[in-house]
Amino acid sequence: MSVSRLERRVVDIMPYRNKTYVCFDGDNDIHYYWLMKAWKQNDGLSFNFFDAHDLNTARDTSLTDSIRKQLRQRLKNSKILVVLIGEQTRYLYRFVRWEMEQALNLGLPIIGVNLNGLRQQDSKRCPPVIRDELAVYVSFNAAILQYALENWPASHRTYQQQGKSGPYYYKQSVYKGLGL
Repeated sequence: MSVSRLERRVVDIMPYRNKTYVCFDGDNDIHYYWLMKAWKQNDGLSFNFFDAHDLNTARDTSLTDSIRKQLRQRLKNSKILVVLIGEQTRYLYRFVRWEMEQALNLGLPIIGVNLNGLRQQDSKRCPPVIRDELAVYVSFNAAILQYALENWPASHRTYQQQGKSGPYYYKQSVYKGLGL
């Protein structure tokens, strides 16, 4: 189900659209999501994001349509999609692929976070649905992820207006500047 142009425009101007939607393999990679939440709570780190998953509860025991309804509401309140890319992420279709498709329909900027440390798109692990889409890829680290959260949305808009697509990544100098 795609979102109409008018719906997309309405969502774009909604003032509450400030959340970060984190998409991940809940069976294998949830500890990375929990670590992101811990970074946010750590006073020694400047990592912060407004978690879309705090909006409502989607229980594993709910029906697929009910869960998707809750997830769709979270996505509509999001300004960016973070995809935690682990070993199995590319094989997940029931929700993970669906979440990415919804984000693409909403025009959300996408940050692919490689859990294996790669600083560019990992063609072996990247989910096919976003492989050729406009997205930036980073390693799993608080500093570079915060940098991407702050900078990628504007870059995404610029590249989108220029008709560009495909994978992007930050140069070594950006990582070095962040102390990585």
